[in-house]
Amino acid sequence: MNLTWRNMSMGGWKKFSFLLIFAFSHFFAQQVFTGQIIDDSGDNLSSVVVINMSTDQKTLSNSFGMFSMAASPNDELRFVKEDFMRVSVRVPANGFNSQLLVRMNPIPRDVGEVKITKKPTGNLETDSRLAAKVDKGEIVKQAVGLPEPVGKMREKPAEVKKVLLPILLGSLDVQGTYDLISGKARRQKRQYRYDDLQEHIEWVRNRVDNDYFTEAGIPEERISEFIQYAFEVKPQVRTYVKAKNLAGALLRMEETMPVYLERLKTSKIQK
Repeated sequence: MNLTWRNMSMGGWKKFSFLLIFAFSHFFAQQVFTGQIIDDSGDNLSSVVVINMSTDQKTLSNSFGMFSMAASPNDELRFVKEDFMRVSVRVPANGFNSQLLVRMNPIPRDVGEVKITKKPTGNLETDSRLAAKVDKGEIVKQAVGLPEPVGKMREKPAEVKKVLLPILLGSLDVQGTYDLISGKARRQKRQYRYDDLQEHIEWVRNRVDNDYFTEAGIPEERISEFIQYAFEVKPQVRTYVKAKNLAGALLRMEETMPVYLERLKTSKIQK
């Protein structure tokens, strides 16, 4: 009887000792881990939720971006804050002797379009900033890394030099010769010039609000006409458009406004 009780007591003591050792080892394995949280500008981030994914323990960073939390080596710490991208960090094995620095980047937002609120001032920096709209397609293309197309996918018109030279060398470009004689090449070139002109006018109109022109005195129904006029009297305007330089195009375009407006007044008087 005494022997049985002694054996049961001994077995219970061993289990208790094992649990006690496990508890102490777990307690000493977990240590207080400290760190600081900043944004992409280096400013402190407060009220960031810090979660130990292994223990589900949570805490918040203070006004200095500082936090402290019990953690063990290799625990995953997750940092969450509204309007910021989530960050996860593993506690290093020897990381308790140094303070962790966590950087959180804001979630990108759609900035929309910039609207015109006043007439052109003559100041390039001010006017181009007021007039320019965000080219969302260009932003997406740059972000995704879409390749630029090489030239335009259209039939190239026949050229006199490229048709006559093979004839002098003893060969004949039948299709090229026909295109020149029939006038097809000439019509193609004329159509392409018109298409390019409309494309460049549309490029400007898609990036500049109508108010930019109407508040300068140009009627809305004549905006495209004015842009074409600017292309003709100031070829540099179109050069900037081809280079996708809106600021340069606007600067040169504004130089043509007084003359165009004067022509409008004259035509109204004559009518």
